[in-house]
Amino acid sequence: MPNAQLLLYLIPIVGFFPSLWTLYRGQGSREQLTVSRLSITLALTWLLGYLLLSTGATTSDFFSLRLFILNSFLTSGYFVVSVWLILRLTKGKSGRLPGFSTLAERVFGKYLS
Repeated sequence: MPNAQLLLYLIPIVGFFPSLWTLYRGQGSREQLTVSRLSITLALTWLLGYLLLSTGATTSDFFSLRLFILNSFLTSGYFVVSVWLILRLTKGKSGRLPGFSTLAERVFGKYLS
């Protein structure tokens, strides 16, 4: 069973705050810092996409339904990816995503930790 903190970091929306706290303190194992960066990157990407799609849906007359549907797909995808990562960690596998993990390392590796 992996560290319970790693699973906490990957809980959608809620895991953002302990992840941010871990990176802010800069303490923790290398795996904790990596999963924290990934969790923050996923949450901020989802939040940015959610806000942009919601704003577009409320200001558009023609595309509003399509943008709301895209918004629901984005939110569902965020939750599915988070649950998939949690299941991977419980099986003892790596908690990395090819595109997002490298982005998280580049962006948050400089500024946090």
